[in-house]
Amino acid sequence: MTVRCVVLDLDAATDRAGTEDEEATNLEGADELFDDLRGTTTIGLVSEQPRRALPGRLVAGTSFRLSRDFLDESAPAARIFAVAAAAAGCYPNEVVVITGRSAHVTAAQAAGCRAVLFDPDGTGPSDGAQPDGSVAELRSVAGLVSRFDEEDARRRAAVGVGPHPEPWPTGDHYDRVLLADGDRRNVVDRYRYWSEEAIVADLESRRHGFHVAVENWRHDRNIGAVVRNANAFGAAAVHVVGRRRWNRRGAMSTDRYLDVRHHESIETFTSWCRSEGLPIVAVDNVSGSVAIEDAALPVRCVLVFGQEGPGVSERLLTEADLVCGITQYGSTRSLNAGVASGIAMYTWARMHASG
Repeated sequence: MTVRCVVLDLDAATDRAGTEDEEATNLEGADELFDDLRGTTTIGLVSEQPRRALPGRLVAGTSFRLSRDFLDESAPAARIFAVAAAAAGCYPNEVVVITGRSAHVTAAQAAGCRAVLFDPDGTGPSDGAQPDGSVAELRSVAGLVSRFDEEDARRRAAVGVGPHPEPWPTGDHYDRVLLADGDRRNVVDRYRYWSEEAIVADLESRRHGFHVAVENWRHDRNIGAVVRNANAFGAAAVHVVGRRRWNRRGAMSTDRYLDVRHHESIETFTSWCRSEGLPIVAVDNVSGSVAIEDAALPVRCVLVFGQEGPGVSERLLTEADLVCGITQYGSTRSLNAGVASGIAMYTWARMHASG
């Protein structure tokens, strides 16, 4: 997986830096780290003290800040890093934690994250910890992140199939470059060695009757997962409502095989739905919602998902022809938007897809 978030375990880092003075410069290289990662990677801070006066230069460079004090004392140490991944809107294996404490290396890895030991004095890890890497300066983190990405790319390149043995199969749908070099794409075996255009044409001939829409008012990082799910379940199209830009890394290139459309506002989106005769089905656990497993989902419809956190906007809920919730059994109010979209699409497929 590509690294999408770097979490600086601030207290542990200052421990190693040899100071508890928040305004000290022992975290030298933090500004350069932020400059190197800004625009491509979310950066977060974890601190043990809720009212700690964090250095302004650190706060300005980060997207979120978390404190361990809001967790129950009995909660495992790994919990904070799992929460950090959720705050960044990505999976734990897309997170790199920078920490100066060996115990936190182990905790971060237990949460599914990569852990890098901040080790300016070169003493190395203790307590049997095995970090995924170590750095003596924060400015070196960006290079380590690039190395992780390169290693992941090599692992992805090892999947798929190699060059096709001769004689090659015939047919206009085959790509001669892929036949010669191998097909390492994330496609099912049916489409091995097919050209991208041929795959899209075949998918178009058998897309399902449901569309997928997701609101994007704050550059939601879960849209990539929604798009990937839409590809997996054969959605007719994906509609992004709000901001045009979204993080395509999470889509794993599946947006190439989909009709992804943009609507600047809820009004333009709902107007399009009405003109196409498509009922709007909002998926959110709000008062009055119908359990999606009990609902009669229309064959032709638009399944709408909200921004991560606040959910479907009030304006769009009022426009919905049907509001469905996903039955849950724990304490959290709602599911991650990417997860919720997969459940909703699967539910539609169970009702209407022929296989």
